[in-house]
Amino acid sequence: MNAAAANDAYPIRHAQLEDVPSIYSLLKHYSDKGVLLPRPQSDIYASLRDFYVVAQGGKIIACAALLIYTKELGEVRSLAVHPAHMKLGLGNKMVRRLEQDANHLGLVKLMALTYEVNFFEKMNFEVVAMSALPEKVWGACINCHKFRNCDEIAVLKYI
Repeated sequence: MNAAAANDAYPIRHAQLEDVPSIYSLLKHYSDKGVLLPRPQSDIYASLRDFYVVAQGGKIIACAALLIYTKELGEVRSLAVHPAHMKLGLGNKMVRRLEQDANHLGLVKLMALTYEVNFFEKMNFEVVAMSALPEKVWGACINCHKFRNCDEIAVLKYI
């Protein structure tokens, strides 16, 4: 199946309460590998309205959330695609959906902290210094266990 066909076959929808265990499991897979920061289920419940998902057979195969920091800045957060569904364009589709929401809300900048810089660069995000994102650094990063030794790369896109 090519990426366009898969995109049509896997619609995005808002996350629902019953999706939380499956979202948690998908995010935990990547946090166990060290490529996403861990998120407890309670955090997913608290931010559930920010999440979009793609489901197949009752399981979440892709997810992403839009976190709003200011009237100008939002963040692509918790972006994950199940390993069995990689290379179908689902990550791209999720980010595009978040961009649409951000644009609809009137945000002008969308950022992410990532290890997958090439993915975001293909979507016209640019690498920026963490200091360019004080809303993120002093709003969330300061409470992170990696704060003093963060190895994630900040990317930013004007939308």
